[in-house]
Amino acid sequence: MRHASPPGSHKATTKPPQTRLRARTTATSAGDGAAAPPKRVVICGGGIVGAATAYYLATRKGVAPTLVERHEVAGAASGRAGGFLALDWNDSTPVGKLARKSYELHKELAAAFGAEAIGYRPLDTLSVSAAAAAAAAPGAARARARLDAPLPPWLDGAGVLRSGALGGRGTTAQVHPQKLTRALWGAAEAAGARLVRGAVKGVALDAARQVTGVEVEGAGTLPADAVLIAMGPWSGQAAAWLAACPAVGGQKAHSCVLRPASTAAAAAAAPAAGAGAGGGGVWSHAVFVSYRDASGETREPEIYPRPDGSCYVCGENSDAPLPDDPAAVAPDSDAAISRIREVAGALASELKTAELEAASACYLPITSDGLPFIGRVPGVRGAFIGAGHSCWGILNGPATGLALAELIADGAAASVNLAPFDPARGAGRHQYGAI
Repeated sequence: MRHASPPGSHKATTKPPQTRLRARTTATSAGDGAAAPPKRVVICGGGIVGAATAYYLATRKGVAPTLVERHEVAGAASGRAGGFLALDWNDSTPVGKLARKSYELHKELAAAFGAEAIGYRPLDTLSVSAAAAAAAAPGAARARARLDAPLPPWLDGAGVLRSGALGGRGTTAQVHPQKLTRALWGAAEAAGARLVRGAVKGVALDAARQVTGVEVEGAGTLPADAVLIAMGPWSGQAAAWLAACPAVGGQKAHSCVLRPASTAAAAAAAPAAGAGAGGGGVWSHAVFVSYRDASGETREPEIYPRPDGSCYVCGENSDAPLPDDPAAVAPDSDAAISRIREVAGALASELKTAELEAASACYLPITSDGLPFIGRVPGVRGAFIGAGHSCWGILNGPATGLALAELIADGAAASVNLAPFDPARGAGRHQYGAI
């Protein structure tokens, strides 16, 4: 999951394009009048956005939605992402306020569910530039004396050329995406929400273009007053049912979970509180790497040690097309995972010999301008979308879910200004206000 480093960082990364949007008030962020909450809400997609919306609808708005998921809750990117959280890395973009709100919500959710239960903890974050021996510049062996930030003991590989601090425990943190997403859904289900298994095949509308139902393969048409499209990179499929639904695509990313021997033992022996804080020998630094390999190619893996002693590493993207079914997503090849492990092992000797616990791939939901779509689908009363968060989906999932719950239930989002994320960007005002 490639994340853009904060402004001022020396680490070079590629940021998604951003669009400067003129501030405006639309029915996305402010309703055209009060209305009673819809009694029948169907959420399409069991990732973090769908689960968070269900959670806030059920626990704060008294609306028990139906969640439709063809694979499993947290079965795609929300179960395979790294879970890195940053308070201020998006401050220079329209996503900044959404990210700050969501960062605080993550703290609230950790208090509600238990930090250990969802793998949440604040942590320090470093940038590291390194090179393989064959690619290192003359004098690289002496570069450690010029490090701007001390390296943790486990980051013991040769060839480190430079380091810097990207964030501290007040501004960066992590969570286990799958555990968080399933905790959100579990709480929503306990509050009355229900799960329907199956693939969404259409949305039924009446003559006034009001949502009346959601067609699900194997389950028929589910009655609905409102539908939320929250299918990550598969959200683009909804254009077949809702012509004005904006385009969302997918960028494939690879990752693996490694289990270093020493941290596995430390996590097993450490008290829960110590492990959650990174104590007891469990590694507690996220590391963003720029690595020049022996061929001269630059790779940019990200390394996230977790409180349970495992270590999540990602960094290989591909242009493989999005399959129709999330269950069909798999690594392109063993070579893609081997490349990730190669760089991780060059930076940390324990990662070179660590047990491979999982190898996976997922698709980041992307949009043409780099901003997510959060709000009403134009031209249809009762249709909403929350998708396209790219690598920041886990960070921004809670605030997106809360804002959508407010928009669906109250007709307006009070917690976050959704104008920059309007699905009708550039298309003028929506025809419809509150449901």
